[in-house]
Amino acid sequence: MKEELYNEPFENEEEKPIDYKAIIMEYLMYWPWIAGCAAAALVACFIYLRFQTPVYNVNATVLIKESDPKQGGFGGSDMLENMQSLGMISMASKFDNEVEIIQSRNLVQKVVEKQSLYIHYTQERTFGYPTEPYKNSPVTVWMTPQEAKALYAPLRLEITRQTDGSADVKATFVAERKGEEQELAQHFDKLPAVFNLPVGIVTLNDNTLPKDSLAKASPASEPFTVEATIQSPVAVAAAYKARLTAEPTSKTTSIIALGLDETSPERGADFINTLVAIYNSDANDDKNEVASKTAQFIDERIQIINKELGTTEAELASYKQQAGLTDLTSDAQLALKENSEYTQKRAENSTQLRLVEFLQGYINNPENEWEVIPANVGLSDEGLSSAIDNYNQMLIERKRLLRTSSENNPAVKTLDAGIRAMRVNVQTTVESVKKGLLITQSDLNRQAERYESRISSAPQQERELVSIARQQEIKANLYLMLLQKREENAITLAATANNGRIINTPMASSAPVSPNGKMFYLIALILGIAAPVGFLYLRNLLKFRIETRTDIEKITSIPVIGDVPHTDLSKENPIVIRENKNELMEEIYRSVRTNVQYMLRPGEKVILFTSTTSGEGKSFNAGNLAVSLAYMGKKVIIVGLDIRKPGLNKVFKLSRKERGITQYLADPTLPLESLWQQSEISPNLYILPGGQVPPNPTELVERDALKKAIDTLRERFDYVILDTAPIGMVTDTQIIARQADMSIYVCRADYTQKADFEVVNALRAEKKLPNMCILLNDIDMDKRQNGYYYGYGKYGKYGKYGYGKKYGYGYGYGYGK
Repeated sequence: MKEELYNEPFENEEEKPIDYKAIIMEYLMYWPWIAGCAAAALVACFIYLRFQTPVYNVNATVLIKESDPKQGGFGGSDMLENMQSLGMISMASKFDNEVEIIQSRNLVQKVVEKQSLYIHYTQERTFGYPTEPYKNSPVTVWMTPQEAKALYAPLRLEITRQTDGSADVKATFVAERKGEEQELAQHFDKLPAVFNLPVGIVTLNDNTLPKDSLAKASPASEPFTVEATIQSPVAVAAAYKARLTAEPTSKTTSIIALGLDETSPERGADFINTLVAIYNSDANDDKNEVASKTAQFIDERIQIINKELGTTEAELASYKQQAGLTDLTSDAQLALKENSEYTQKRAENSTQLRLVEFLQGYINNPENEWEVIPANVGLSDEGLSSAIDNYNQMLIERKRLLRTSSENNPAVKTLDAGIRAMRVNVQTTVESVKKGLLITQSDLNRQAERYESRISSAPQQERELVSIARQQEIKANLYLMLLQKREENAITLAATANNGRIINTPMASSAPVSPNGKMFYLIALILGIAAPVGFLYLRNLLKFRIETRTDIEKITSIPVIGDVPHTDLSKENPIVIRENKNELMEEIYRSVRTNVQYMLRPGEKVILFTSTTSGEGKSFNAGNLAVSLAYMGKKVIIVGLDIRKPGLNKVFKLSRKERGITQYLADPTLPLESLWQQSEISPNLYILPGGQVPPNPTELVERDALKKAIDTLRERFDYVILDTAPIGMVTDTQIIARQADMSIYVCRADYTQKADFEVVNALRAEKKLPNMCILLNDIDMDKRQNGYYYGYGKYGKYGKYGYGKKYGYGYGYGYGK
């Protein structure tokens, strides 16, 4: 049977479910403390909220007007939209730019400076958050924004107004960068007054004074104090920008939803109105600046174009004058006509010249001396024709005379003399006509060349004329366009339409957005509960000793068969149970006894008690369990096998000189019956002490005599309880465990360390102890450190055992007072 016990396959331990009920009950044990912390947190939250200034959300909607799409509106031109949709370009819409502009730091800073928001007033109240007078502060201060920008730290002024109209002012400031805070106080007999400080000049005014300068101020009924804080407008603008939101109401509109978290709704409304007004003013200034620059540019260009246009016109006139042109087309036609006429004249002149040269050659030929000269050949010179005709008539007359007379006839001779003279005259006339024709020919050639030159240069002149005329036309058109743009720009300068229009005027939320009372109370409640629970959790987490059954169940799956309460052994007998009694300890060990019987299989009798170290109460619990079994009518023997440090002698008050199991192990021939003795507590209980401490305990228990002795006890008794040595200190118990049927591992509350259970788990995993279970000893029931003990009887898979309320022990086998 022993071999089967040790060869059983070890069951795979499954992850145990979390016992939420036990955890809840553990923390519910401290419900008064948790409730007190929660109540304290709620009270602290109430006081905190009482001194917190409520913050309201002031919101408004502003319409941003769209520009003409032709001039580059929000979406741009169709071409740009198509290019953007194709991913060729990426550009932000104008509306997105306007959203960023309206919440820009520079614009917010202008609002802060214009509204003097860098000066803040407060008046303390007896109980609650301080009031913030806005536009109705009884005393006001003033510092220029330029001086306020130079402040290294906020300038705080505490102004106490007396009943007689005087004022005491205390200023707190930092005069140097990274310098220490300084104070300066001054008394003023009356207000207004000027307070000269190292960081600037502060002007103080009394708003309680009447507006009529001739009226007298009525004295205040009682002194009052106003605190004024002056900060750098840059820092205040950054704070306002952080609280300002500007978002489009939808993707299809150009409406901006403006929101501002502000402690004063009136101040928030003024801020948004001023913000939109300055935004419009800046937009108009930008538009007018562009228009002014455009007008200046247009005027400059008009002057330049006017000069260039005048120069071009002068150049055109000069060119026409130099080329002798009035109208290029008509001049070209006239040149062609004149050239044609001169060509004809040149041909006629050339013909006359050829005729004259022919006649000259004919006349000068000696052979033709007495021949007539050809006439009617087309000569245009009438004098030459007349001379030739006269000459020819004289020759004809001579020939007629010679037919009737001889050459010696005086009439013939006279006629010959006349002919000769006429011939010379004709020759002279021919020469003269020839020279005249040559002169005419030269003049005609010169005139013809002039017209031919004009005709040949006409294309070049036309090209140059067209170029000059084109420049004149371009500059003229540009001049007209600039004049038109100047008029359009003048209209733009005259237009002052706002870029943004408030649709919904600023309105504050009905309830404060901060602090959120419900949220703060919820957080306070959660923190009030979480703080003590967290403290309990950390306290339990930092404990390194076993305190309750729950601690054991978290670190091992070995069943726990019982929880033994604390017993003061200095005042009581180590055997704490009595026969026929139903008090606490009796019920405890009855429950343990029942669980032991449940775990033992039929025929199993040997129960081994061990622990990690000494002092955990294994002998105490072994003795009391043995007594409980004996009271049940079972024959029980308890064997003291902790032979190094016997503990049974003290439990049953035996002498250390009593003989015991060591004598039998040393000499198996001794009768075993002679070594045990009947207990005085019960006739069913027998005790086999450990005997004298041997020099070789390990070698002694390894002998076969131990098995022989256990077998003898199995035959003679119903239950055999072995009180062995701590297994974490010596190896004796592991040797003795071979003879046991069940192992009860005793651990002690507030004594056994949690790390020791690594040894316990290893013993089970390696099967060095048979049928292991754990008995928790020495629980302090008065500590109530854990809610687990609301009811005893929970032993894991071994069921529940309880006795009901009639025994006065509460539910299960738990014990109330």
